Parts: sequence; C-alpha cells; structure tokens
Amino acid sequence: MSKHDDLTPPSRVKGDGEEHDLHLNGDELPSRAAAVHETIREEGEKELGRTVSALLWSAIAAGLSMSFSMLAKGILRAHLPMTDGGFLIESIGYTVGFLVVIMARQQLFTENTVTAVLPVMSQPRLDRFLCLLRLWGVVLIGNLIGVFVSAWAIYALPIFSMDTHEAFLALGEHILENTPMQMFAKGIVAGWMIATMVWLLPSAGSAKIWVILIVTYLVAIGGFTHIIVGSTEVMYLVFAGHADWTEYLFHFGLPTLAGNVFGGTFIFALISHAQIRSDSDR
Repeated sequence: MSKHDDLTPPSRVKGDGEEHDLHLNGDELPSRAAAVHETIREEGEKELGRTVSALLWSAIAAGLSMSFSMLAKGILRAHLPMTDGGFLIESIGYTVGFLVVIMARQQLFTENTVTAVLPVMSQPRLDRFLCLLRLWGVVLIGNLIGVFVSAWAIYALPIFSMDTHEAFLALGEHILENTPMQMFAKGIVAGWMIATMVWLLPSAGSAKIWVILIVTYLVAIGGFTHIIVGSTEVMYLVFAGHADWTEYLFHFGLPTLAGNVFGGTFIFALISHAQIRSDSDR
C-alpha cells in the first residue's frame, strides 16, 4: 500500500444500486479520475437541490459579471493597435468575466452542462432529469437577464469614449460574421473546453486561477462562441441599432446555445462518465 492510500480516504461512486470504493491512488489514473468525477457529482447534487430563487439571483449576478469580459476586451482593443499582437493582448480581457463568476461561485450556464449532468447520469430517473431541466432553464434565464441589463447599461450610460464604443461594436460585429452553422460548430468547441475546465478545477488546487485563465483565453483566441459572453456583445449591437432581436435569437443565440450544450453535455460529460462507469464496474 502506498503512502497515498494511507492518507487519502476512499471516494464512493454509486452505480446500479451498488457503491464502489475508489481510492485516490497517484499511480492509477482511473482512480484519480474517479475521485474528480465524484467531487463534481457531489457538487452537482447540491446544485440540483437549490431553490429556484437562489439559482435565479446567482444566475443574474453571473450575467452581470460576465459583462466584464466584453468591457475588458473592448477597453483593451480601444487602446491597442490592430495587429496580431494587439489581438493576443486584448483577448486576455475575455478571461475576466469567467474569473469573477467562477471565483465568486455564481451560476453560469455552461458550467452546469457538466456539474449538474453527472448526478443525472449516475442515477438516470425522470424526476432528476426534470430537476436538471429546471436548473438549466432558471440559470439560462437568469444569465440572460443579467446580460441584458449590463449590455443596456454599458450602451446607455455616458461612461465610455467613442473609441471604446466603436470597439464594443466591433466585437459584436465580428461574432455575427459567423454563419449559424459556424456558431453551432464553434459553440461545440467552447462547450467542450468549458466542460474540460470544470473537470480540471477540483484537482487544480492553488493553480485554479491559471486553469481558468488558460482555458478561457484559448476560447477567446480561437473565436469560439459562448452563449453568455457572446450575448453581451450581440445585445450591445441590438441596443446600438446595428442588429435586431431576430438576428440575436436565430443567427447567434439558438445555434450557439445548442453547440454549447452539445459540446459540454453530450460529448464531454457522456464520455467522461462512461470512462468512470467502465472503470468502477471492473
């Protein structure tokens, strides 16, 4: 028995009515992965049990906080030259909203595509699936309310210079250059990457901030579409009269939402759960 076995208590994963003892053994990757899976599953259980009002207010706060991504990126763009180097620097601003939301433990829709899905996969029942749909619906609506308020406030209040205003418009216009199919495809990648980040965080320890920075920075420089961050930028265009709500909903919103859910849930979460399930059944 290694020293890791002496120091680390077993995690339990339930499946088919049985419990499996899984030790966090540093020499065995499946056991380590199972411990991470169990940590995320337990967090998902807590999320599924939260009240609608608690979820909604936390989700609204997250929507407001995610506007920091557009603010930081737009402000940097307004003060940087339009070069490849300038783009790489301004993309750092994209990470700010995620840092605030995750470190403040606010409810962000794409995080729940993994966290709340694992309990349902572990015990697939209709009542749990309905709880998942309730959580997704409340969090998504709350996030979009927060985004709507923040995008309107950024546009309507006399806070920023004309150069910064133009930078905000350019961010939204760049998103709408994608076709709906590109929105969907890029949304799949963004959903996968955010799900990967959620999977990494429980074992990141003091490096948690770096995990958030690296993953979300890759989303930014890759131009992958995210339903909440992108909503801030496209809604800003709508308020400025450069787009309409039909474009927001059908050109950006629905394709991106479908891509994020598909990438985060039906690809990453299913594969990750299947890995742990196969290991625990041996």
